[in-house]
Amino acid sequence: MQPLPPHENVVAELRELRLRGLPGLRHCARDALRASAVAAGLCTGPDDEQTGIEELLGSAVRRLAGGRPVRDDDSCDPLARAAAHSFGIFAARRGVPGTDRRKAAAAVYGVTTERFRKSQEHDVIAELAAAVLAVAREAGLAKTPGRQVVVVGEAATAAPATPPAHAAPSVAGLPPRRPGARPAAVAPVAPAGSVTVRVCPIQEVRDVDVLVSSENTYLEMSKTFHPTVSGALRRAAALRDASGEIVDDVLSRELRVWQRTHGRAGMPVRPGTVVATSSGALAAQGIRRIHHAAIATPVGDGDRYHVSPAVLAEAVRASFELARHESEFLSLPMSSICFPLLGSGRGGLPVETVARRLLAAVRAELRRDPSWSVLLVTPEESHARLLTAASSVP
Repeated sequence: MQPLPPHENVVAELRELRLRGLPGLRHCARDALRASAVAAGLCTGPDDEQTGIEELLGSAVRRLAGGRPVRDDDSCDPLARAAAHSFGIFAARRGVPGTDRRKAAAAVYGVTTERFRKSQEHDVIAELAAAVLAVAREAGLAKTPGRQVVVVGEAATAAPATPPAHAAPSVAGLPPRRPGARPAAVAPVAPAGSVTVRVCPIQEVRDVDVLVSSENTYLEMSKTFHPTVSGALRRAAALRDASGEIVDDVLSRELRVWQRTHGRAGMPVRPGTVVATSSGALAAQGIRRIHHAAIATPVGDGDRYHVSPAVLAEAVRASFELARHESEFLSLPMSSICFPLLGSGRGGLPVETVARRLLAAVRAELRRDPSWSVLLVTPEESHARLLTAASSVP
């Protein structure tokens, strides 16, 4: 599969295209959109470039609508409707001036045009860009059949990337990678109401709505070079320039904004508090939000941390509650959450304790609301087996 353009490049081109509308596509910068359309197999060159990009955008809008037809009524997802108005995907909006298209998109949310421009429009464009890349990526993966390791109990065997219908693996992992090789894509999570365990670094997860990061009670993320969940997500979500230098430490910056806004700058929050940020560069992998669970309380000089087992259930409950609120408030079609082994890091709880407590909390939330699917990830196969063993306990 050929490399896809960065998410921010697609966003920049969509912003220009929103102003001009689809008829003005040939006058817009479109290198990233063209590359995505080529990767999706929708165009091959200049002759079919315009139709390919238009088809790509239509597919991306349908993805935002959950794969259903996009209609301009309340039965359709608001984010998809607003995108269809904004870019003239609806036939009646195709040749309409940008101001009128923006007005129609604002009406979907019931806000003024100016309020929409300053707020929801940013989310609409960012989510459409992520959907564009997801469509292109999935088309590319469909052309390149992959393999993964399926672990059932203590046995591990090579299996097709999509297990047969009768199979019920409890843990799915990724094959070993050669040094320097690109990460393999992680398959989508299981159906609603289910829990899947995979052997995979959390920053390589794709197409899951929410990734949960483990933080201390001061909401200070790990340094980007630290081998922790927090450090890995901070590094993966950061925006970089062409030389690879970080130009926007997105997650840490948004956490600082939250602390200032809520009067908690330099002060701890209550253990179990969960704070949401955007996903930064991880939006290109189909990740919508990052939830930062404050579960580790610094001890002594801050070199060690204390994690109460009861905090795990509180953080899981808070993350589900926050995800439901964001799904409604931001009009994002969210239905999946990914948890690492929260609190099992330095000075934390034993992995066995975390596995048991985490699974119990997730099961309790799914009993309350079975519309969500959950992915549990760990880079250690031995830890995945502990999760598997814990899942067999009633």
